[in-house]
Amino acid sequence: MPASEQLEVELKFDVDAGHVAPDLRALPSVVSATTPQTFALDATYYDTEYLDLAGNKITLRRRTGGTDQGWHLKRPTDIPGARRELQVGFDEAPADGDIPDALLTPILALTRARTLTPVAVISTTRTVTRLLGADDEPLAELAEDLVTAQSLLPGGHSQQWAEWEFELLRGGTTKLLKAADKALRAGGAREASSASKLARAIGATPTVHEPRLSKRPTALELVITDIALHRNALIAYDPQVRVDAPDAVHQMRVACRRLRSVLSGYPTVLDADRTAHIGAELKLLAQILGDARDSEVQLEISESLLRGENASPELLAELAGTESAAHDRAVRAAHAAMSSKRYFTLLDTIDGLIAAPPPGPDAELPATAVVDRAIAKSRKHIRKAQDKLAGLAEGSAEWEEQLHTIRKRAKRLRYSIDSTEPLGKKKYRDVGAVAKKIQSALGDFNDTRINRARLAEVVAAGKLSGADMFVLGRIDARLEADGQRAIAAYRKVAKEL
Repeated sequence: MPASEQLEVELKFDVDAGHVAPDLRALPSVVSATTPQTFALDATYYDTEYLDLAGNKITLRRRTGGTDQGWHLKRPTDIPGARRELQVGFDEAPADGDIPDALLTPILALTRARTLTPVAVISTTRTVTRLLGADDEPLAELAEDLVTAQSLLPGGHSQQWAEWEFELLRGGTTKLLKAADKALRAGGAREASSASKLARAIGATPTVHEPRLSKRPTALELVITDIALHRNALIAYDPQVRVDAPDAVHQMRVACRRLRSVLSGYPTVLDADRTAHIGAELKLLAQILGDARDSEVQLEISESLLRGENASPELLAELAGTESAAHDRAVRAAHAAMSSKRYFTLLDTIDGLIAAPPPGPDAELPATAVVDRAIAKSRKHIRKAQDKLAGLAEGSAEWEEQLHTIRKRAKRLRYSIDSTEPLGKKKYRDVGAVAKKIQSALGDFNDTRINRARLAEVVAAGKLSGADMFVLGRIDARLEADGQRAIAAYRKVAKEL
């Protein structure tokens, strides 16, 4: 269902009930103010029994009254004082009163298969004054709220309070926000005791577990901190994949691979028997996302290869048309997998691992000792693969496949080293930089290999004209040169590990 999203930037204050707000018409860029209008707002807030939304500073509500009645989903941003607000009006919402899918999709990775039920009802008497700039441009609005809230949680109670909210509108600036903050505090406003009305209504909630490293971290602390980091990335990219945002599939797939690399790269830090299934499930999820990502990349590559060429409609269809259909199928499969009980169970299991990690035999060793051992082992595997490469005929299928093996091992080493970033060790960053160069160079070579094989298939099919064949020959020569440059770049750094 159609939904509109906007960035909400506001200041929030506690205030004594009945306290008169200061006149804000003297603020920068403000020319005039509207006559105050008063609205009666009634909202019901929804969450799971575990308060998964509140714990992630997200609110989902159904509100009547005011100028924006309907369903609202508010999520945090990296901008201080700002939240993203997604709205669906009642005219676009389900007639049966269910929560609109447009608001459920962005939070599925948090709510999973759990039921959303009312957790609080809040009634607000709101008096709004809008500040206007030149030509009556809306700059901001001050909302003076008298709030009555009833928690619907076990043991919940009723509360009443007063607060002020100052929100920037489309013409508002940071300068205006800062000036308003100063003026409202001088006029009797106090620091808000809660981030939102819901937070104040229901009280303390379980928050997302964020592991922290001690000054001399153990291997277990480092591993769990890294797992939490990549778990958060997985959750963050989930809603973007569901709406086919650019690069989202790639980033979510990377998060899966990084999670797997932590588990496989430090097998003795966690209890391997109790975590093996997590690695297997992450591998499957990465494969499903990989189908969508690979088809996406191939579509982009096919289009870029033909850029600047005098390609016929038949050649365009042959290279890009089938890839587009394959990509659509792969994306649908990814969406289906991400709405399955199996996927939600995987997320629950990762959360449980972070909250209560099963220690392995090396859990309490210093993080640096375990990292040094893991890096040495990974570098040994790469050198072994390079030694095998030296014995193969250059250009043979076996030689190309061995390059692919080296690339995968370099990527695994790079991911392991990325997990050491909190330790701040230059020696790890240096090795990681070399691994990245190897991975990048061999990745470029692998792309040319795949694309040349694809061109050969098209040529073998014999469906195209001579002119199109000539175009394909020119593209193939260009890819061959690209591959040679990639191999030269690899050889330049190959021995640095």
